[in-house]
Amino acid sequence: MAADGVRRIIPLTFGWEHIPKSLSVYGADHRTKLRTPVPGVLCEVDGGWFLLDAGFNSALFGDPPWRRRMESPDYVVELVSDTQDVIEAAFETVGVDPADVVGVGLSHLHVDHAGGLRWFTEQAQVHCQRREVDFALSDTAAAEAAFMYRADYDDGRIDWRLLDGDTEVAPGITAVATYGHTIGHQSFVVDLADGGGFVFAFDAADLQENLDDELAPGNFYADEEQAVEAIRRLKAIAAEKGYRVIPGHDPEVWPAFTDELGVPGPPPDGHRHGPPAGVPA
Repeated sequence: MAADGVRRIIPLTFGWEHIPKSLSVYGADHRTKLRTPVPGVLCEVDGGWFLLDAGFNSALFGDPPWRRRMESPDYVVELVSDTQDVIEAAFETVGVDPADVVGVGLSHLHVDHAGGLRWFTEQAQVHCQRREVDFALSDTAAAEAAFMYRADYDDGRIDWRLLDGDTEVAPGITAVATYGHTIGHQSFVVDLADGGGFVFAFDAADLQENLDDELAPGNFYADEEQAVEAIRRLKAIAAEKGYRVIPGHDPEVWPAFTDELGVPGPPPDGHRHGPPAGVPA
């Protein structure tokens, strides 16, 4: 992989989640509803692409019993395509072949971040915090109560690269421990080869409001202060490097960021119904 940083980045949108704002901002009014994007980031490196987060498992959301198990009145998923797997659809939109992914970094193992992992099990190393994977595999019931579904990540073919804290996972891509939203959540700092870069918060900060006002996400593992400290840490890194922090699910910031980079966006209203096709075995 390139020693001088990431050549370029391509934002992906795997779908949207219809949720109360209180799931994104601790203490927010539960009656305020949001349609939040579910992002991924492709980073061009030597030999192919490094993917940050893998969206939904279309096979599960295309199965009515599984969908009923995962959704609720406070959590409704809108997939980016109703005819293709979301990985296939998102990659096709930006003109990248999933077969060209050489590495995957998972911020955490929630259903909207680890679902597409099965596309890459036999071709890419998968980087995740050890404590996240240990928790997710140790108690199926506890993990599912925390929105982690074993079908997404319990696969002996996965080439796990388990991390203990901050780690450079590829030249120009550093995983930063931001424990709080989950027991082993991590964010990513991306240094571009031509200068500059970005800090991708993922779910350490769902919205720009989380960053601006240093407000914990509405769903956190341990305590509010730990979640807020993760936000402060990312802001400090960004200030030191002169980078911008990109929040994980902001309905205005993410599409604007996609447009800014000149990347084709998904259909404006997305899709929700119908079983997906093209799902790998």
